[in-house]
Amino acid sequence: MTHPFPQTPEFSGALYAPSRVEAEVFDLEVEGTLPASIRGAFYQVAPDPQYPPMLGNDIFFNGDGMVSAFNFADGKVSIRRRYVKTDRLMAQRGEGRSLNGVYRNVFTNDPLAAKNNTTANTSVVAHNGVLLALKEDALPWAMDLETLETLGEWSFDGQIESATFTAHPKLDPVTGNLLAFSYEAKGDGTPDLAYFELSPDGKLLHQIWFQAPYAAMVHDFAVTEHYVVFPLIPLTVDVERMKNGGQHFQWQPDLPQLFAVVPRNGHAEDVRWFKGPKDGFQGHTLNAFDEDDKVYVDMPVTGGNIFYFFPQADGYVPPPETLAASLMRWTFDLTSTQDDIQPQPLTDYPCEFPRCDDRYIGRKYEHGFVLAFDPERPYNPANGPIPFQFFNLLARVNLNTGATDAWFPGDSGCFQEPIFIPRAPDAQEADGYVVALLNLIAEGRSELVVLDSRDMASGPIARIKVPFRLRMSLHGCWVPSKK
Repeated sequence: MTHPFPQTPEFSGALYAPSRVEAEVFDLEVEGTLPASIRGAFYQVAPDPQYPPMLGNDIFFNGDGMVSAFNFADGKVSIRRRYVKTDRLMAQRGEGRSLNGVYRNVFTNDPLAAKNNTTANTSVVAHNGVLLALKEDALPWAMDLETLETLGEWSFDGQIESATFTAHPKLDPVTGNLLAFSYEAKGDGTPDLAYFELSPDGKLLHQIWFQAPYAAMVHDFAVTEHYVVFPLIPLTVDVERMKNGGQHFQWQPDLPQLFAVVPRNGHAEDVRWFKGPKDGFQGHTLNAFDEDDKVYVDMPVTGGNIFYFFPQADGYVPPPETLAASLMRWTFDLTSTQDDIQPQPLTDYPCEFPRCDDRYIGRKYEHGFVLAFDPERPYNPANGPIPFQFFNLLARVNLNTGATDAWFPGDSGCFQEPIFIPRAPDAQEADGYVVALLNLIAEGRSELVVLDSRDMASGPIARIKVPFRLRMSLHGCWVPSKK
């Protein structure tokens, strides 16, 4: 290309150098034995910029959405990859260059940029016959489940009137309803939140609109059988800062980790606010459940700002090695008048990208799957400095006993978010297969690994070789075959 990508950590190396590969490869090479009972598709999405950044540098989260579909059938796997053809991407293709500036800051875009600024690059979920590519700054974009053809922006037939939509909706395993929310729901910098519950055929069943004390990032949320919980991360939004060319988000260490607990069938006046410790980052939820007027939420929590690209007002960013993190349980007692809460650790090691057995979403459960980092494990210095989002363990955690069963892939392996596939529809909780992308940094390639969830430490029962390198991705989903 005429202008190369910058050789910065966000755009170089085996994890973050853009891939930009749209492809179809049938019958991928499989090392080991892939159970024929695994039938369906593993979808995942990565921020993968089509063009070098307009301003010379950028952050990882601002890349165009690239969706990969790994189709499993009869012990074989094929891959199909397509960009989400958002308005933003198509405007860039029309000009042959990037037209977008600072992350989620439309005031810094080129005048030729599309009005819709979303990249649809954070997560994917199948609902009502389409695949939804999601980013929390706008409505979803729909794709064909088989061909990955982009179908267009998706407002659920005009029922969702919010300006935004979460990248982390949940599917209720009992009703099949899609549970979702919006923050900055009335536009940039607005403190409005909205909760939505949609039927499997896309009918809006219930919505709740309410306001937070301030506009802040709400990246994920938790659902139980009767409640939803919204964690406000102390990354606040200031439109005036954006107009001056600044970042959409800024870390505020003086703010608590704030939570809104709301009955699923409730109203704005039913919102209950709780405060956790200051200067803490609560990102993704593993799972949640309610019991005896208490709501329990399990999620990784870090003591400080892990997003170095959104520093606090004075520019300070804590050194990564000073940030303590672990899987935590928050307990919200709805009968108590006490609003200040402290989480209790469930692990003694840093972990992220947690997933549970989806059949237990919102219900009492025992097991979780996480990516973890063990600094005591060997790391090949020839790979360069340890990159952002480096995870060298794929682990199953027993939440009741604290026992962890993990696989270490060697001194150059970095995992991407796992998914869980039940061994059979009626298998016991967490009995099945764990599937995750593995970046082999020293070799500059990627593969999809399949582990038996009953024996994680033994490593993969199958390795699916991908004939090109995959950029670090964010989230994905499993859709079982109907055949």
